[in-house]
Amino acid sequence: MSRVMAIDYGDTRTGVAFSDLSRMIVGETLVITETNAKKLAAQIAELAKSREADTVILGLPRNMDGSEGFRADKTRRFAALLPFEVIFRDERLTSVSAHAILRDNGKKTVKHKESVDAVAAALILESFLGS
Repeated sequence: MSRVMAIDYGDTRTGVAFSDLSRMIVGETLVITETNAKKLAAQIAELAKSREADTVILGLPRNMDGSEGFRADKTRRFAALLPFEVIFRDERLTSVSAHAILRDNGKKTVKHKESVDAVAAALILESFLGS
Protein backbone atom coordinates (compact mmCIF):
# COMPACT_ATOMS: atom_id res chain seq x y z
CA MET A 1 0.00 0.00 0.00
CA SER A 2 1.13 3.59 -0.50
CA ARG A 3 0.67 6.95 1.18
CA VAL A 4 -1.22 10.10 0.29
CA MET A 5 0.75 13.35 0.41
CA ALA A 6 -0.90 16.75 0.91
CA ILE A 7 0.76 20.08 0.21
CA ASP A 8 -0.04 23.55 1.56
CA TYR A 9 2.01 25.63 -0.92
CA GLY A 10 3.41 28.95 0.27
CA ASP A 11 5.80 31.63 -0.93
CA THR A 12 8.38 30.92 1.78
CA ARG A 13 7.17 27.87 3.73
CA THR A 14 5.29 24.89 2.36
CA GLY A 15 3.54 22.45 4.65
CA VAL A 16 3.53 18.76 3.75
CA ALA A 17 1.56 15.95 5.34
CA PHE A 18 1.61 12.21 4.69
CA SER A 19 -1.00 9.63 5.51
CA ASP A 20 -0.14 6.39 7.20
CA LEU A 21 0.12 3.32 4.97
CA SER A 22 -3.54 2.43 5.58
CA ARG A 23 -4.48 5.89 4.18
CA MET A 24 -6.73 6.45 7.18
CA ILE A 25 -4.92 9.09 9.28
CA VAL A 26 -2.21 11.72 9.07
CA GLY A 27 1.06 10.01 9.87
CA GLU A 28 3.72 12.70 9.43
CA THR A 29 3.95 16.44 8.82
CA LEU A 30 6.84 18.70 7.95
CA VAL A 31 7.63 22.11 6.55
CA ILE A 32 9.97 22.95 3.69
CA THR A 33 11.45 26.44 3.67
CA GLU A 34 12.19 27.28 0.03
CA THR A 35 11.34 30.34 -2.08
CA ASN A 36 12.42 28.96 -5.47
CA ALA A 37 9.46 27.08 -6.97
CA LYS A 38 11.60 24.78 -9.14
CA LYS A 39 13.79 23.77 -6.20
CA LEU A 40 10.70 23.24 -4.05
CA ALA A 41 9.11 21.05 -6.74
CA ALA A 42 12.26 18.91 -6.84
CA GLN A 43 12.25 18.54 -3.04
CA ILE A 44 8.58 17.57 -3.03
CA ALA A 45 9.13 15.04 -5.81
CA GLU A 46 11.94 13.45 -3.78
CA LEU A 47 9.77 13.37 -0.65
CA ALA A 48 6.90 11.71 -2.54
CA LYS A 49 9.28 9.08 -3.85
CA SER A 50 11.04 8.44 -0.53
CA ARG A 51 7.74 8.21 1.41
CA GLU A 52 6.09 6.08 -1.32
CA ALA A 53 3.24 8.52 -1.89
CA ASP A 54 1.35 7.80 -5.07
CA THR A 55 -1.50 10.27 -4.54
CA VAL A 56 -0.66 13.95 -4.16
CA ILE A 57 -3.18 16.53 -2.96
CA LEU A 58 -2.38 20.21 -3.46
CA GLY A 59 -4.35 22.80 -1.55
CA LEU A 60 -5.97 25.29 -3.93
CA PRO A 61 -6.58 28.70 -2.37
CA ARG A 62 -9.97 29.95 -3.47
CA ASN A 63 -11.66 33.19 -2.59
CA MET A 64 -14.55 32.96 -0.14
CA ASP A 65 -17.03 33.17 -3.06
CA GLY A 66 -15.36 30.12 -4.66
CA SER A 67 -13.64 32.05 -7.42
CA GLU A 68 -9.94 31.75 -8.11
CA GLY A 69 -7.52 34.65 -7.80
CA PHE A 70 -3.79 35.30 -7.98
CA ARG A 71 -2.88 32.70 -5.32
CA ALA A 72 -4.80 29.96 -7.13
CA ASP A 73 -3.06 30.86 -10.39
CA LYS A 74 0.32 30.71 -8.65
CA THR A 75 -0.57 27.33 -7.14
CA ARG A 76 -1.59 25.95 -10.54
CA ARG A 77 1.72 27.16 -12.03
CA PHE A 78 3.55 25.40 -9.20
CA ALA A 79 1.60 22.19 -9.83
CA ALA A 80 2.80 22.26 -13.44
CA LEU A 81 6.40 21.99 -12.14
CA LEU A 82 5.69 18.73 -10.32
CA PRO A 83 6.61 15.53 -12.19
CA PHE A 84 3.30 13.85 -11.38
CA GLU A 85 -0.41 14.53 -11.48
CA VAL A 86 -1.91 16.32 -8.50
CA ILE A 87 -5.44 16.48 -7.19
CA PHE A 88 -6.48 19.99 -6.22
CA ARG A 89 -8.37 20.39 -2.95
CA ASP A 90 -10.14 23.54 -1.77
CA GLU A 91 -8.09 24.92 1.10
CA ARG A 92 -10.31 27.81 2.17
CA LEU A 93 -9.90 28.58 5.86
CA THR A 94 -7.26 25.89 6.52
CA SER A 95 -4.76 28.47 7.79
CA VAL A 96 -7.43 30.07 9.97
CA SER A 97 -8.32 26.64 11.36
CA ALA A 98 -4.64 25.80 11.87
CA HIS A 99 -4.12 29.00 13.89
CA ALA A 100 -7.19 28.14 16.00
CA ILE A 101 -6.01 24.58 16.64
CA LEU A 102 -2.58 25.78 17.73
CA ARG A 103 -4.03 28.57 19.88
CA ASP A 104 -6.45 26.13 21.53
CA ASN A 105 -3.47 23.94 22.37
CA GLY A 106 -1.52 26.76 23.98
CA LYS A 107 0.77 27.57 21.05
CA LYS A 108 1.49 31.16 20.12
CA THR A 109 1.33 31.05 16.32
CA VAL A 110 3.66 34.01 15.95
CA LYS A 111 6.42 31.80 17.35
CA HIS A 112 5.19 28.71 15.52
CA LYS A 113 4.74 29.86 11.92
CA GLU A 114 6.05 26.53 10.64
CA SER A 115 3.53 24.70 12.79
CA VAL A 116 0.71 26.58 11.06
CA ASP A 117 1.86 25.37 7.63
CA ALA A 118 2.23 21.77 8.80
CA VAL A 119 -1.19 21.79 10.47
CA ALA A 120 -2.76 23.37 7.36
CA ALA A 121 -1.30 20.55 5.22
CA ALA A 122 -2.67 18.00 7.72
CA LEU A 123 -6.12 19.61 7.46
CA ILE A 124 -6.01 19.38 3.65
CA LEU A 125 -5.02 15.72 3.96
CA GLU A 126 -7.74 15.00 6.52
CA SER A 127 -10.40 16.56 4.28
CA PHE A 128 -9.28 14.31 1.41
CA LEU A 129 -9.07 11.16 3.51
CA GLY A 130 -12.52 11.82 4.96
CA SER A 131 -14.17 12.29 1.58
